[in-house]
Amino acid sequence: MPSNAVYSHRDPMLKKRDDFEDILEERRTSSDLRYALRCYTPALYKGETPCQSSLLKSMVLQSDQLHYVISQISKETGKATDDVRDEASAILEEMAHSLQLSTVRFFAFSLCKVFKTLFRSICVNEEGIQRLQQAIQEHPVVLLPSHRSYMDFLLMSYLLFTYDLALPVIAAGMDFMGMKVIGEMLRMSGAFFIRRSFGGDQLYWTVFSEYVRTMLKIGYAPVEFFLEGTRSRTSKSLTPKLGLLNIVMDPFLKGEVYDVHVVPVSISYERILEETLYARELLGIPKPKESTSGLFKARKVLSEDYGSIHVYFGQPVSVRSLAEGRVNRRQFNLLPRHISRRPGEDIHSFVNDSAYKLVRAQEENMVLKPWVLLASLLLQNHHQDQEQDQGMAVDQLTAQALWLRDVSRQYGAFLHWPDHIPASEVVSSSLSLHRGLVRLSEGRVQLAVEQAGGPAVPGEAPSTTSPEEELLNQAVVILSCASYRNQALHVFLRPALLASAIHTASSTLKQDVFNSFSFLRNIFSNEFILCPGATVQDFEEACFLLGKTGVLQVTQQEVLVTESGHRTLSFLTNMLDPFLQGYQVVCRFLCEEATETLTEKQFIPAVRKFIIKHLLAGSLRYTEVLSSDLQKNSLAALLRLGAVRKIKGVEQGTLKVDKVMVNSLEDTLGGKLPTQKAVAARL
Repeated sequence: MPSNAVYSHRDPMLKKRDDFEDILEERRTSSDLRYALRCYTPALYKGETPCQSSLLKSMVLQSDQLHYVISQISKETGKATDDVRDEASAILEEMAHSLQLSTVRFFAFSLCKVFKTLFRSICVNEEGIQRLQQAIQEHPVVLLPSHRSYMDFLLMSYLLFTYDLALPVIAAGMDFMGMKVIGEMLRMSGAFFIRRSFGGDQLYWTVFSEYVRTMLKIGYAPVEFFLEGTRSRTSKSLTPKLGLLNIVMDPFLKGEVYDVHVVPVSISYERILEETLYARELLGIPKPKESTSGLFKARKVLSEDYGSIHVYFGQPVSVRSLAEGRVNRRQFNLLPRHISRRPGEDIHSFVNDSAYKLVRAQEENMVLKPWVLLASLLLQNHHQDQEQDQGMAVDQLTAQALWLRDVSRQYGAFLHWPDHIPASEVVSSSLSLHRGLVRLSEGRVQLAVEQAGGPAVPGEAPSTTSPEEELLNQAVVILSCASYRNQALHVFLRPALLASAIHTASSTLKQDVFNSFSFLRNIFSNEFILCPGATVQDFEEACFLLGKTGVLQVTQQEVLVTESGHRTLSFLTNMLDPFLQGYQVVCRFLCEEATETLTEKQFIPAVRKFIIKHLLAGSLRYTEVLSSDLQKNSLAALLRLGAVRKIKGVEQGTLKVDKVMVNSLEDTLGGKLPTQKAVAARL
């Protein structure tokens, strides 16, 4: 049954976890061809018969809303109505999918071979599949998978085919159109292609929105899109984009359907195929253009082991229940349905809040693997002693991992740690799977940053790699490792914000700690998924978790650290420190080197150059601050807070810096950069 609300975040430990089934187990012992050619008869919405894609396009072109917009554009531009209608038809032809079962069967056969080669297992929660099957038959359904890999949308279609569910119609970027044969095959497997940006193209927007709404109204198939808009290169959840969510909620808000059910899906990879590619993109190396030839060149990944995947289909969320008490739908009766109107503030607030809650639901059902904990510990150890990083003894790492396992479970983490296997074997298996990121020598483990730059081999000529190149090579390993640490951030985020707030607050008074917590939460609201207007709830949750686990004593007046709580608080503050230093260094750059002609386009290259200089000088601790994602988020926060403004200058997007306010924010974040004081003292 659908839930009446998205998951509560007061006590995540109360949420039931489903059992998982490995769908590759049967595939390893039976015929893939027989699987691909088996009878496929999915049940559709209200028992409807499948709708041909040609009929769907005809319904879109005949819709009242599109006719109205075509008429308006014709009047405004002077173009003939037939010419505008032809433009609309051409847009639809470029956009629309054309599902062909034969192509689906080809992909099913091919993906069986690929998945069995790449992955040890693909585990799916069976109860989630049963809930989805029921939802598809009773309501229009929207699937919202997390997006961490190119593999996501292929995997989703593969799973629905496997379980004899209606295949989703998937919103895909135009990038895939450049893949020629593969692009058309994706179209015939249910993908429809949309531009990354519509600008002010009213006709394109109307064709697109009417196409999606028509599919929902007739219950043709589940509509699938990524709420975050693009893949996360950092494995953190991204700020949700509201455009498509507005569209899929529109038929309910206008009374065209009784309800729409939205299903958050969490896809967790033990090892991400694109880990080094993402790290290089974050360092400013452009991603390769999607192409068929590039796909074949990438086939060498088939020789690698990528561990397991867990896919969790969450509770279907009723839009009707979400809107209850939030939205007055009578306002939509004031104009005919075919006349579009700009959503009011109440609708925008409702959709925005729903989007954040849905991403939070995705986060809560991400299945964390042991390597996520190991990466967190190894990163912190590396940061604490970079100059003499001897790594950690394996038994020490194992003991700390067991401690962190227990802490994360107390915080409600969905952790897949096999308790029936000795901890030493669990750790050894994880280190082996991620051997490209770690080095194991003489019983000690450390990050493979020395390998990244290609260390000199005795008897061979020294490496000619420049210090900057060596730094960037090391950063690839650090950022790759950080992407796994980031998978657990949603578990530790609120306690970590409270731990940092305690560290920076002027006293132990609860109000002072709350004020510090509120400031940190506000400035990081572009960095992490923090639901708008939930500051008090997040503070209470953090106090509850740290109090429950014996780290804090929280009274009505004070927040006090217990004797046994320092270890946990140290781990939590260290987890947030790279982000704090990243925002600090951006503030320092804007105060010291930002010119009056600095534009948004110039910002990332300029701040990267500034950071590299300070990292090479030893005045910055965290290589992670080289991440362009962190830099963009910090600029977005400063723009939101008014410390930086966009002005109309010679070039669009010219930035105006309020240096007094930026300096003040830097001081509040922690003052001068930690190692700069030491450098100044030495000088």
